Amino acid sequence: MSIGHTISRKVRDFLFAAVNGEFLIFLFFFALAGVFWLLMSLNETLEREIKVPVRLVNVPDNVVLMSNETDTVKLTLRDKGLVLAGYVYGDGLKPINLNFKAYAKDSAGYVALPMAEINRLLYLQLSASTKIVQTKGDKYEIYYNYGLSKKVPVKWKGTVEPEHLYFISNVDYSPDSVTVYASAKLLETITEAHTEDLSISNFRDTLTVGTRITKMRGVKFIPEKVNVRFMTDVLTEESIHDIPIEGINVPNGKVLRTFPAKVNVRFVTGVSQFRKLTKEDFKVVADYDEIADGKKEKCTVQLRLVPHGVSRATLNVQQVDYLIEED
Repeated sequence: MSIGHTISRKVRDFLFAAVNGEFLIFLFFFALAGVFWLLMSLNETLEREIKVPVRLVNVPDNVVLMSNETDTVKLTLRDKGLVLAGYVYGDGLKPINLNFKAYAKDSAGYVALPMAEINRLLYLQLSASTKIVQTKGDKYEIYYNYGLSKKVPVKWKGTVEPEHLYFISNVDYSPDSVTVYASAKLLETITEAHTEDLSISNFRDTLTVGTRITKMRGVKFIPEKVNVRFMTDVLTEESIHDIPIEGINVPNGKVLRTFPAKVNVRFVTGVSQFRKLTKEDFKVVADYDEIADGKKEKCTVQLRLVPHGVSRATLNVQQVDYLIEED
């Protein structure tokens, strides 16, 4: 006798033993009760929230939609459980098609369609016994124009913090600008396209992040996604020596001489940035108007120009001796 036949016989004997026979009877009645409960539940009147697609059709080629061409509405239906199950698990409800030309013919870039109109169209495909109990929102909005647009720069928004002793030395965008479609009134107020809030920390190498442009009501951005690249550098404290002091507001025929004639500047920047800096990137001035009356013994010097990427710049001296000569 084969091993398989022996195992099969033992399983059959186990299943048809007296005690296991009672267990099988219990399972049968348990399943029967479950079916009965399900039938009772499906026969009860229930409420169920469902989503129905809403689609704009017959949109002319010269129209730009600022709202979604395909959207959804949420509503609560009441009917027998069996009917509701057909909506959810059966063929479902077909999308509601809104004829753009019919609703937008007398409007100027904006249509506010009452939810009662959406409900009317939905009732056309519901069972006679089904009732719409609630619809989320009080209107369905359509924003559009005929190509009115402009380009605006992209700016990132949020919190981006590299590791300690690192800082963001530069930010690149791809693309660096997007086309914005909106009404003339809105276009006047939009000067930048902001990304969704970013929250990034503890990185040291160049980081590229894909993100969406923050949506605005009645506004469409193309493209809707951009890449933002954050370039990092290591912070270092450095100095540049012998920056000449320039006189400003000096009248014709006068010469302003300072002692010393050159100063040093100390600052914090990135290692890569420091390699590119020269003394010509800074400008230190002495203002003739401050000492024109001759009452001050010292002349205050000011750091008027600091290159991008440099912070906490200070001069090694704040005041210098001076001499005013005739030219």
